[in-house]
Amino acid sequence: MGVESFGIEKEFLKDLLTQVDKGEAQLPEFQRGWVWPDRNIVALIASISLGYPAGTVMMLKQGGDVRFKTRPVEGAPHSVAVPDRLILDGQQRLTSLYQSLFSDSSVKTHDVRNKATRGWFYIDMEKALLGDGDREDAVVFVPESKVRVDFRGHALVDLSSPEQEYANRMFPCTAVFNSMQWMMGFVQHSPERQQENLTLWSRFHEAVVRRFEQYQLPVIELGKSTPRQAVCQVFEKVNTGGVTLTVFELLTATFAADDFDLRRDWVDRRAQWSGGPYRILAEVANTDFLQAVTLLATHERHQAAVEGGRDEIAAPRIGCRRADMLNLALSEYRKWAPTVTGGFKSAAQFLHSQHIFDTRFLPYGSQLIPLAAIFALLGGKAETVGARRKISRWYWSGVFGELYGGTTETRFARDVPEVVAWVTGRGGEPRTVQEAQFFASRLRSLRTRGSAAYKGIYALLLQAGPVDWGTGSDMSDENYFDNAVDIHHVFPKVWCERRGIVPGDYNSILNKTPLTARTNRLIGGRAPSVYLRGLTRTADTTPGQVDRNVQSHLISAIALRRDDFDAAMSARQDALLRLVGEAMGKDPQIDVDQVDS
Repeated sequence: MGVESFGIEKEFLKDLLTQVDKGEAQLPEFQRGWVWPDRNIVALIASISLGYPAGTVMMLKQGGDVRFKTRPVEGAPHSVAVPDRLILDGQQRLTSLYQSLFSDSSVKTHDVRNKATRGWFYIDMEKALLGDGDREDAVVFVPESKVRVDFRGHALVDLSSPEQEYANRMFPCTAVFNSMQWMMGFVQHSPERQQENLTLWSRFHEAVVRRFEQYQLPVIELGKSTPRQAVCQVFEKVNTGGVTLTVFELLTATFAADDFDLRRDWVDRRAQWSGGPYRILAEVANTDFLQAVTLLATHERHQAAVEGGRDEIAAPRIGCRRADMLNLALSEYRKWAPTVTGGFKSAAQFLHSQHIFDTRFLPYGSQLIPLAAIFALLGGKAETVGARRKISRWYWSGVFGELYGGTTETRFARDVPEVVAWVTGRGGEPRTVQEAQFFASRLRSLRTRGSAAYKGIYALLLQAGPVDWGTGSDMSDENYFDNAVDIHHVFPKVWCERRGIVPGDYNSILNKTPLTARTNRLIGGRAPSVYLRGLTRTADTTPGQVDRNVQSHLISAIALRRDDFDAAMSARQDALLRLVGEAMGKDPQIDVDQVDS
């Protein structure tokens, strides 16, 4: 956005509030509603009454290619007029000033206890003229009834009629731009004090009212040629109202200008995968969905340019960053949203096949976005054994290479076309598959489920077909029916501590496996050799069957019966490394210190 795209001028406050009243200046729909506390409005009125600066207002000139759904400033009458300008910065100040100075209705605000209230603002004429006083002390907020009472209900201040205002010498702020009628009533309401009242009014008008009449605010006006991305970025840079707006909210406002309700559409799409077999998608956010749609839209633009003769580098890039999403056209959203909805559902089915059943054990929520985009682009081509194997290798390379933990938009944009080309035979291995490495030593440092690789090991274990040690039932079934399955220690923590085994070793994933709560209670803090005998009795089975149940978790039953921690961990490491290698399609890296040993 160049310098020629905006101008800076001073405008009279009265003119700005008149524009608000007529609907000529409105808010873009994405601007959140805002209610200032009464003390903030008092401070603002006091500042203007003294002629002090009150900040800058930023407007967007309407009529260009960028269109937003608009709404009036809160408290302003509903208008069918197309606004000439949109308020980007200064919403709180203009809303508060319009309601307190210009509107015929009481001001919506909240008090020091954050309790919602309505009322009116007045200026104590005599206090305002005290040279050594704080002007804020002269600005008074009274309830909507214009009567302030004490805890007994007795009136402390009664301004419920013009005569009461005159008698208390309290000037209503709603009269600052049309003060003649109030002045006439004030001067004449007590004939014996007319000259005194006239003198007071003259001083008050000169010191206070004229300040409002002559007050000007600097207004930065962005030209109608300002692009949407710049408008949104400028708004967020200057918005001090609190919560940052999301891309979804901004696109909701722009699509609404074409009578498309993006929020309603998102709710309807999300409902297609709510609960049941799609519970893995429970935490997919609206911006996640938009990123996937944008990946497909930019992929289409890129492909069209390449097919039109442009080389890969010169063609529009594939991406889903903030700027890419803000440039998404409504026509593109309409085209790709249904396909992406299907892509997310296919991604959920794929994850289920990988034994990832719910969000607690999803390695990377962010990897769902490119996964859904890949399934959306491939369609039926993703349903072959070969395609599933390639998608699986890419997925687990991202998990065990731990490549989706930081800023991921660049990897999204790279992985989607590369995986699609690989699956369809038009390209080689994606860079994520090539770059991913998993070191053997990583197994010993995986201790909490906060790690994507930790959750990945859990899923691979479930794929191996482990059964519950006590019942012999499949752990995937136990997990699916939510029978309190969790990851528990094989060599109990208490037992390890008694033998001086350090936490870093006994808390690693090598010493953990999925078990039901009832089996874990049977294990308790006992030695493996002891609890295995107990499991044999409790399960009413043979030692051999218990050993087979244990071995289904890729754990050496022999080492457990010998209470040999080191041998059990070494055997488990070898078994888990084989699982990881098979999932990634490459052998894990062996650390130098392990080779030397």
